[in-house]
Amino acid sequence: MTVCELCRDGALAMLGQICKPRLRKRARKPGVLPYLCLVIATTTVFAVVFFDCIESWVTSARMNADLEPHAGIIPLQSVPPTRPEEFLLMPSPLVCQRAKPYIITMVTSAPANQRARQAIRDTWGGEVEVTGLRVMTLFIVGVPSDPALGKLLIVEARERGDLIQGRFLDTYSNLTLKTLSMLGWARRFCPQAHFMAKVDDDVLFNPSALLHFLNKSRNPYEHGDLYLGRVHIRVAPNRDPSSKHYLPTGTYSASVFPDYCSGTTYVLSRSALLKISLAATASALSTPLPPEDIFVGMCARAAGVLPSHCPLFSGGPRVPYGRCCYQAMVSVHRVAPRDMLRYWADLHTLPPCSWLSVRASLGLCKVRAWLGVALGIKQDV
Repeated sequence: MTVCELCRDGALAMLGQICKPRLRKRARKPGVLPYLCLVIATTTVFAVVFFDCIESWVTSARMNADLEPHAGIIPLQSVPPTRPEEFLLMPSPLVCQRAKPYIITMVTSAPANQRARQAIRDTWGGEVEVTGLRVMTLFIVGVPSDPALGKLLIVEARERGDLIQGRFLDTYSNLTLKTLSMLGWARRFCPQAHFMAKVDDDVLFNPSALLHFLNKSRNPYEHGDLYLGRVHIRVAPNRDPSSKHYLPTGTYSASVFPDYCSGTTYVLSRSALLKISLAATASALSTPLPPEDIFVGMCARAAGVLPSHCPLFSGGPRVPYGRCCYQAMVSVHRVAPRDMLRYWADLHTLPPCSWLSVRASLGLCKVRAWLGVALGIKQDV
């Protein structure tokens, strides 16, 4: 019996203890209390098992859908193609043509995060085929301020063959430039991929869970303009000049941003990638630049692409570890390299969880995460 099953059974036992004394007192007098306890127990179990479905429904209902289709998109031929010389380091231009990936995962990483990149290579990034479909993982970095670190990147790129380096200084304020380079590279050099996943290097990504979600109700090759992730709704710009997220009214005057997917992980179909990338190329870059995930959301709005919310993506409260829960999650962020290795091994050495165990574990993980935020409790992942 898993920890989540014990928690579920414990909750039901506690509810039984609450109802039991009163039921004994009224054993001879039929009343509504037994039925009320049954309704409460059934509702509690249902809410836990289908917590992600409820979250998805609530989030989708609150999303702003008043977009004009393809507003502001420009013709493909009017945008100059990405040139190889715009990248200091990159795999062979034919890497996608040879591998023909169904999903290409682009991991945004800092130059100094060698341990994080290696942990990804040793876990989910090392997979080349999932459920019969080809997957490929590449890393994108900028130019480090330390020349010695730049030399180490050259060695890493030569040995691993999975590193892309753009011509920009790798700083927090330039994350949007990193995203522009990522979108441009994928558009130019990987037209074979049906989907591109953008993932941070502290994220435990699950390609199998993503493919299961994508293909369970649709043709895997027909997804239209898909911009999928954990959607942030009605986020207001930060007007505090001392904040690293500061955005003055001269740069962005509206009171809220368009709905956008969390930058920790999001997925774009090929058509959405093309439209958002072209809109990004045509956009005037302000100073300061908006955060990269907000920038992608703004470009998606300009291109007429709506974000789609999936509760199996991280980007909200930290999700505490649970084997059955993590088997269902597409992505979990804030995972240290040593934990990524440990979790991935645990997920794949033990028998898979049953449907009920996955549903209960997923619900309990979500409840614990939100309760931790509400109560100010620090969760250990």
